[in-house]
Amino acid sequence: MTQSQRRVPARKAILAALACAALASCATPPPAPQAALPRPVARPSVPVPPPVAPSAESQALALYYAQVQADLLTQGLLRTDGGGKDAPFTDTMLTENFIRIALYDEYRRTGGGLVAQETQSRLRRWAAPVRVKVAFGASVSPERRATDRARIASYLARLSSITGHSITLAETGANFFLHMVNEDERRALGPVISATLPDLSMAEVSGLTNLPRSTYCIVYALSEGSSSTYARAFAVIRAEHPDLLRLSCIHEEIAQGLGLANDSPLARPSIFNDDEEFALLTRQDELMLKMLYDPALHPGMGAAEARPIARSIAARLIGGDS
Repeated sequence: MTQSQRRVPARKAILAALACAALASCATPPPAPQAALPRPVARPSVPVPPPVAPSAESQALALYYAQVQADLLTQGLLRTDGGGKDAPFTDTMLTENFIRIALYDEYRRTGGGLVAQETQSRLRRWAAPVRVKVAFGASVSPERRATDRARIASYLARLSSITGHSITLAETGANFFLHMVNEDERRALGPVISATLPDLSMAEVSGLTNLPRSTYCIVYALSEGSSSTYARAFAVIRAEHPDLLRLSCIHEEIAQGLGLANDSPLARPSIFNDDEEFALLTRQDELMLKMLYDPALHPGMGAAEARPIARSIAARLIGGDS
C-alpha cells in the first residue's frame, strides 16, 4: 500500500509519502513553460443538484487555505514553470532521485498504525489500465466541477503520454477513485472508502476521513496480496482549496498514486519534495515517471537491482532521447 499526504505545518508545506511493504501514498535544457491553469473544455450538459452551503468550519478552512496560497506565492513558491536554468539536474541526480522516490518508503505499517521510518521498498506501478473516476461533494458547484474535470482529463492525457501507459477518465470500470469534497463531506466518506478499499483497517479509513488541517490531500494505492502492481487507488482532495493549491494536489496525488510514493529534499525541480517550490509536475518529475514505466524495469525490483538499469535509462533520457 502506498499512502501519500500533502501536509503543511505553519506556512511551509511538507509532502509525506506513506508506503507499506506488502500492500501498495550533464545538465538538462530548460523546459518549456507549463500552463498552470488550463481552461475547461465544453462538456454535454448533465443535471447537477444545486451546491449545498458549506458549514462555518468549511468556510473558515477556505479562508485559511486562500491565505496559505497567498503566503506561499509571496515567498516565490508554488512555481508553475516546471524548472529552469536555476534548477539543473544531471543524469546521476535523476537516477538517485528516482531511486529514493520510487524505491523507498517514508513510513512502515505496524499493528499500531503507520510509523515514520524510511525503509527500502520495491518498485510499484500499475499493470492494468488506470481508469480514474472523479466524484464531487454536493458543495462543489457545477462550474467548479466542469473546470476540475477538464483539468484532470488534460493531466491524465499528459501522464499517459509520458508513461506510455493507458490512463483516462472513466465512469464505469474505474480503479482509481478521486473525491473532491469539503470538510463535512469527507467526514462522511467512511462507508464509501471501506467499500472501495476493503483491505484498509478502521484506523486507516479514519486517516482519510479525519484529516488534520495540515493535510491538504491524500492518496492510498493498493496492490493485492504480495504483488507489487497496483490494483486500486483512492484519493481525497479538499474542495476548500483555491485554484493553484487545488491543481497542485491533483498533480501530486495522481502522480504519486502511479508509483512515485516517497519524497526527497534533494529532488529539484520536483513536486516530490517538502519545500513547495514547485506546484505542478516538473520536467524531472516527467522523466521519473517515464523511468518508472520503462519496460526495462519491472514491479518488485529492489534498489540494488534497479539502480544500474535506472542509471542507463537516465543517461539515455538526459542525452536527448526522451
